[in-house]
Amino acid sequence: MLQSITPLILTYNEEPNLERTLEKLYWAKRIVVIDSFSSDRTLEILNQYPQVEIYQRSFDTHTIQWNYGLEQIDSEWVISLDADYVLSEAIIQEIRSLFASPHTELLDGYFAPFRYCVFGKPLKGTLLPPRQVLFRKHKAVYIDDGHTQLLRIDGESGSLKSYINHDDRKSLSRWLWAQDRYMQIESQKLFSTPPSQLSLADRLRQQKAIAPIIILPYCLILKGGIWDGWEGWYYAWQRMLAEILLAIRLIELERDENLKK
Repeated sequence: MLQSITPLILTYNEEPNLERTLEKLYWAKRIVVIDSFSSDRTLEILNQYPQVEIYQRSFDTHTIQWNYGLEQIDSEWVISLDADYVLSEAIIQEIRSLFASPHTELLDGYFAPFRYCVFGKPLKGTLLPPRQVLFRKHKAVYIDDGHTQLLRIDGESGSLKSYINHDDRKSLSRWLWAQDRYMQIESQKLFSTPPSQLSLADRLRQQKAIAPIIILPYCLILKGGIWDGWEGWYYAWQRMLAEILLAIRLIELERDENLKK
């Protein structure tokens, strides 16, 4: 039953996104939100939904924030969502069927695929990997991984077939602020990690000049973004700009390291 699942959401100034996410959680008996003292209408929006419980905590890292959120949950199952993750009706029905079937032996966690949206339009091909969003609370803990976090499950995991829509409609200035903050942390990870311990994509990013150049044709041609019209170009330019920010941060770290010598 879906009532055995508690949605967990992190928020900070998510006014442009939050209502779409909450509207797709109509089935939840309780929704736990960890807010980092938002200054826009985020709290006003949250208070319109009676099943939402708000906990405020100053942000330090995503990992600590998510683990703090898990501490507030007393159900067996959790579905963790960013404030711009919108559940499709298909995935809601898939999860409902999964939990309703007496013949299904539930695993300890489930990955879900994502569709990136630009102003509400789902794109055909993006760089979003599947993320483990549905899991047993007592089997899970978040750990650090660069600018974000990884969910570590003590048990067996499977995959859902239906999509979650990643539909971020925050302003460009807010997007740039967030990306620069992410890339400062990501650059520290890439700078301090030996290439042998990194994926091929991260080894290319360590080179600084390569990733910003290849990301545009990769998004438009290899991932098919050119068939998404101007939204596909918008996404490709976003990803290129993010890689440029990362390259600049890596250059700064190298410069600072050389000055110390």
